[in-house]
Amino acid sequence: MNLVICLLFSFFLRHVIARGGQRSASFYAGFRNDSYAAFARHLFEENQSQPSIDIARGYMTNSELEKAVKEFGQRCSHISRIYSIGTSVNGVPLWVIEISDKPSEEEPEPAFKFVGNVHGDEPVGRELLILLANWICDNYMSDPLVKLIVENVHLHILPSMNPDGFSLRRRGNANGIDLNRDFPDQFFPWNDDEDARQPETKAIMSWLREIHFTASASLHGGALVANYPWDGTQDKRRNYYACPDDGTFRFLASVYSQSHYNMSSSKEFKAGITNGASWYPIYGGMQDWNYIYGGCFELTLEISDNKWPNAKELPTIWEYNKMSMLNLVASLVKTGVHGRVFSSDSGRPSPGSITIKGINYTVKAGRAFADYHRLLVPVERYEVMAAVPGYKSKATSIWLGEEAMTVDFILDPEVTSEGTLLRSICDCNCGGKSRHLLVDYFWGIHFEVYSVLIVVLVFLCILLRRRIKINLLKHRQSPKRIGMDGGWLLVISGCWNRCYAEFVFPLEGQQVQPERIGVKSLDCHRQCWELPWMLSYHVKGFRG
Repeated sequence: MNLVICLLFSFFLRHVIARGGQRSASFYAGFRNDSYAAFARHLFEENQSQPSIDIARGYMTNSELEKAVKEFGQRCSHISRIYSIGTSVNGVPLWVIEISDKPSEEEPEPAFKFVGNVHGDEPVGRELLILLANWICDNYMSDPLVKLIVENVHLHILPSMNPDGFSLRRRGNANGIDLNRDFPDQFFPWNDDEDARQPETKAIMSWLREIHFTASASLHGGALVANYPWDGTQDKRRNYYACPDDGTFRFLASVYSQSHYNMSSSKEFKAGITNGASWYPIYGGMQDWNYIYGGCFELTLEISDNKWPNAKELPTIWEYNKMSMLNLVASLVKTGVHGRVFSSDSGRPSPGSITIKGINYTVKAGRAFADYHRLLVPVERYEVMAAVPGYKSKATSIWLGEEAMTVDFILDPEVTSEGTLLRSICDCNCGGKSRHLLVDYFWGIHFEVYSVLIVVLVFLCILLRRRIKINLLKHRQSPKRIGMDGGWLLVISGCWNRCYAEFVFPLEGQQVQPERIGVKSLDCHRQCWELPWMLSYHVKGFRG
């Protein structure tokens, strides 16, 4: 009987580790580093009991959180909008705050999202995200960093992904499912059926289909570290498993860690960052799914050693994390390669893909503006390539310094062996917005060139008309006489000292076919560009 109780108790404990790992004691026995083992034991012991009602005192309830979100929307409506991406199992709306100088408008700017309270018993994130939104609103006009974010990034804040779990004071949602194990996984396809997923998970997935996020971060509790992909390994063993953008993720994680009060000085994690699989593998996580299926660079941020600290500690935790959160969002516009892709034949934006030589990962350009935002490690040389179906790919080599770089691409259409153009599939789906972009492209980028060409052409036309009139006057006063009988008008042209009669037209209504007659005895102008056009009249009875 005692053995059964112990087994049940150990099963319960496996569901309350910091990142939600379903871990047994045997997992921690495999740690080679004593500091990691001590840290794992600390987490294991810390979560032997569920948070009590007293611990929740000072935290916003779900109804209070909803009220805070709506009040923020009213107070800061000039730079925000409030919307919901769905509901929880129990029907609680999943409210989102968007912050931008043009909220709800689509712009060629990167988008970032914060997601809090993924696990119901880790509520610090939902508190900090409300504080972040209000800080941005209060300091928009006075703080340069905040102003940079509001005017150049669309920031989306989901304070609570798991409001039911928060109400129940437990990790999973109302169905007892760990939401950070409910996403499609690259190694194990057991949860690839979208209909079988939890409503909170499906809401996140639909959200990413609607908005093209460049980067993201989810906030957790139970440790102090910035975690990056991959979270899992193919063989389920704990080891460092790098994703294609390992360097970029290390850089982003370091941005957060180095800006934090003490995360970078962690004794458990070097520089306060860690590869997820190196810490301990998990599967069905939101972080890896964002990167693989959503084209979004997501970090998992463990922002407090205690999963559910006393509410009196929240102001201090906020101060420790404030600059980290702001700098992470600002990194989207302060670093990386950004630009747009156009087609040379139509001038329209052409949604395509951006790849970096040596990195097996593709970033898709936005649909409306064909804008891309490629996060990369600064102070490196890269070869950037743009590709659009039906167009010739182009590549350029760049040196990315400490600051962001803009690289636009104009792609030429491919031509088949029959000489026809291969059109992109995107060309047929364009509305009024695309037509405006076409005008903006031609009259914005090439307006000066077109203006100069028009002025030159008008000037040449005026000179041509004046020269023709002068020649007509000269030859009417002293016409050339051609030795032919009858009333004829000969149009004479000359070029390079060789003259010939182009056409012979009858006068007085005579109907004859034009003839081309070589004439060598006329005194013609010396060069073609001297406008060598002469009219010579022949009157009946005279011979030239």
